[in-house]
Amino acid sequence: MRRVSTQRIIICDLSRFEKNSRHFSTNYLSLGRNNQANRIRDMKTEQNNNNQHSANQSTANEPSGYQYRQRQVELDAARAFRLGDGKISGYTSVCLGVLSLLAVLAYLFPAYLTTTELRQTYDAGQLQQLLKYAMYFSLFFGVLTFVLGQYRRLGIIGILLTGVSFALGGYTIPIRGVQPQPLSLGVDWLILAFLGSAFIFMTLEKLLPKYKDQIILRKEWGLDLFYFCFNHLAISAILLYANYHVSHFDWAVSDSLQNWLQALPVWVQVLAIIVCVDFVLYWEHRLYHEIKIIWPIHAVHHSVENMDWLAGSRGHFLQVFSERAMVMVPLYLLGPDKAALDIYVAFAALQAVLIHCNTRLPFGPLKYIFVTPQFHHWHHSSEKPAIDTNYSAHLVLFDWLFGTYHMPKQHWPAEYGTTKKLPSTYLGQLFYPLSIFKKKL
Repeated sequence: MRRVSTQRIIICDLSRFEKNSRHFSTNYLSLGRNNQANRIRDMKTEQNNNNQHSANQSTANEPSGYQYRQRQVELDAARAFRLGDGKISGYTSVCLGVLSLLAVLAYLFPAYLTTTELRQTYDAGQLQQLLKYAMYFSLFFGVLTFVLGQYRRLGIIGILLTGVSFALGGYTIPIRGVQPQPLSLGVDWLILAFLGSAFIFMTLEKLLPKYKDQIILRKEWGLDLFYFCFNHLAISAILLYANYHVSHFDWAVSDSLQNWLQALPVWVQVLAIIVCVDFVLYWEHRLYHEIKIIWPIHAVHHSVENMDWLAGSRGHFLQVFSERAMVMVPLYLLGPDKAALDIYVAFAALQAVLIHCNTRLPFGPLKYIFVTPQFHHWHHSSEKPAIDTNYSAHLVLFDWLFGTYHMPKQHWPAEYGTTKKLPSTYLGQLFYPLSIFKKKL
């Protein structure tokens, strides 16, 4: 009997697949439709319709009488990065200093600070060379803040962090065997995911921004960075729970089904994975929206008011654990070839971050097949026509089939976030579902 290796599933964490479920019924369909007008997430009074597009631009899937507005984004010059003032150098020095120190600690204590599954996919020796350059660049940018004469405090912090890294052994720490531990912090996963995501998606957002005046250090970026770090550090616990959850589906595993699937061309296997996973994710996500008692958990993810590559990281830990566990189920039951699984993991990981990005990257007719930034941004909108729509994670198929598709051709959301403000701190959002539950008792 073939089992899907968690080594192949770990990369999916970039993802932040948008939140869906395996249980549904026709009762939920009617429940969602009946409750949509009642809940609308405590809808705020609609704002003034200035800067509206004319009503005759409405498309067939736009609600009759609703007029869309353009989103207004003002440049926050005080927080923006500018060439030559030392701010870019200061933040780069601190960032590389932190990552270098974390990497050194991971080399010193690999059993407790690295992920067993991920260690098998990279060359620790080659990564030490990357660490070497990161440490020296941290020092370079730290010194540059003194040359430029501003943000020297950041430069000092970056230099000190890198100095501690050198003192602990730096990039010369001997690489030795690792005794796997049941639980560990995914420091290696955090470092690699941050470097890859920041480079790819920040570059995309600067080259093809949807809102060019939206800055990198936008409101609550620090909160979302914390979520990003927490979710990656907790990867071992997430995988442990996901494996425990999926073990309850041993009774449903079919060797004949898995053998039949593995005999198909790789591209067909990938398509089968995408469709099956998306079906599960669609319903998990929809239930989070339409069952009132669990909506406050998912509301944490929707509290983001400025979309970018970090926005998808925000999510209550209960949702993070549940969605990862649900993703594992169809993968476990299908048992696809390694090549097909690798392709799906790469596709899902990239798409999960991309759909939250602040980018106008054109997709042409593909936007009517795949979930794109425009499609998913509408899911995050607090405007009335967009409430409880666009649940899919990969394809728009199930939103079409189940009547939750919303994609105005010429429009993007003017407002994001929940219609009722959530706390703006991690602890406040952590206990938000509990506070709502207590109020209803």
